[in-house]
Amino acid sequence: MVSAVQWEIYMIDPEKRKAIFRLHQEGMSIREISRRLKASRNTIRAIIEQSGSMPAVPRADRIEIDAELVSRLYAECDGWIQRIHEKLSQQQGIAIGYSTLTRMVRELELSSSLQRRCARVPDEPGAEMQQDTSVYTIALADCQTRVIASILYFRYCKLRYLKFYRSFNRFKMQCFFHEALSHWGFTAGVCIIDNTNLARLRGTGKQAVIHPEMEEFSRRYGFRYECHELNHSNRKAGNERSFYTVETNFFPGRTFESLQDLNLQALQWATVAMANRPVSKTRLIPARAFEFEQGYLRAIPPAIEPPYVVHQRGTDQYGYAAFDGNYYWVPGSKRSDVTLLQYSDRIKIYCKREFLAEYMLPADGVKNQLISPEGLPAPAFKPKARSRPTDEEEKKLRSMAGQVNAYLDFALAPKGITRHRFIRQLFSLSVKIAPSVFTAAVARALKYRITDIETIERICLLYLRAGSQQIPSVDQVINEDIESREAYREGCASGEVDLSVYEKMYEDDNNNG
Repeated sequence: MVSAVQWEIYMIDPEKRKAIFRLHQEGMSIREISRRLKASRNTIRAIIEQSGSMPAVPRADRIEIDAELVSRLYAECDGWIQRIHEKLSQQQGIAIGYSTLTRMVRELELSSSLQRRCARVPDEPGAEMQQDTSVYTIALADCQTRVIASILYFRYCKLRYLKFYRSFNRFKMQCFFHEALSHWGFTAGVCIIDNTNLARLRGTGKQAVIHPEMEEFSRRYGFRYECHELNHSNRKAGNERSFYTVETNFFPGRTFESLQDLNLQALQWATVAMANRPVSKTRLIPARAFEFEQGYLRAIPPAIEPPYVVHQRGTDQYGYAAFDGNYYWVPGSKRSDVTLLQYSDRIKIYCKREFLAEYMLPADGVKNQLISPEGLPAPAFKPKARSRPTDEEEKKLRSMAGQVNAYLDFALAPKGITRHRFIRQLFSLSVKIAPSVFTAAVARALKYRITDIETIERICLLYLRAGSQQIPSVDQVINEDIESREAYREGCASGEVDLSVYEKMYEDDNNNG
């Protein structure tokens, strides 16, 4: 039991203890020290006896366990500390707290997950920015769509740049950095990233070797990539917190019609709304802090070339070059091979280093379009390899009747070219005959699992010839009295066919093989 005097002694801070001992050495009485420092005389005497130092208080309940025993149990239990705790209690009779056991394992350096800690890096103006991605599934025009969010975060001023992508590769990572840094006009000296293979060639953490392409890219903008250690995502905690803010502040209460609409709202939210909103703890306003930090950041070169990817394409007989599901008209009259430079929002067409045309990339999801220069008449011919989707024909067929919709669910199970050809043929048949006859023929085809268009056409002819009469089912057409026919009885009375000659041929083939 600790007395009141002992408790008071332990609660006095070290600086006050040193002051008591120094005043005593200078000749001040214990009564005067007690009056000035508001402490009891017994406490003053105890501190003077201890020469003003903090006494070491040994723990009476400290449990000592053999380190070899803990190491052996750790190996036997494959590192599961809960099981080690049970074996110590049940088999060794040692009652120890779970937190005390984890501390011992950490002190013995048996578990790397318990001994690692993330270094604390101070916020310095112009020193660091962070980038990372996160996957979300959100509603775009009432359709659940998987998108990838990428955020660039300036650590000191807390500014963000947010953009969403359908997919994210090395080229799109370069485009994202170009857009973000060009928007703010400045870059920090270091960009902290995770151990992604988009920027890392090999190694992890401090030993990571950045891919030469990404190293050259960052050098042109005036910064360098740096990977954090494995399982140390808190090294870029500001970026991780930004994704949480996206989930709790950006997505709720907003609707998005398309990927373009999503990115427009994300740009306004990240660079305007969040940039002028005070940070919760420090009340720092990122836009104002950025004005101060600009003196420490590096300005982006004004004439820097945006990143691009080179593609080689041929020109078809009608003058089109295909790219990403669309067709771009190539000026001129020759069918030369052309070079396409793909930027983040446009393409440029060159032929033998001569610039021919520049086209803006269509909106997300737009495919199978013929794109020609603005202000000029569209070419008279269409590309030969242009695909022909059947979405509209399928919608019209499904809207005719429930039987047609059910039949399409059955018949369109296989994918590919056969599917589109089948829809076109079925739609062509539907416009040639009356809807009631077509629906009845399709319902009969569904009943007997028919997918051949010629057979469905013959069913339509049967309905047209029958008029108002009901076409008999297959069961009614088959004669149930087939066994009473004379030909059937003659076949039953004939002898069995001798197939031994074929069996001999089969044996000879096996012996020769």
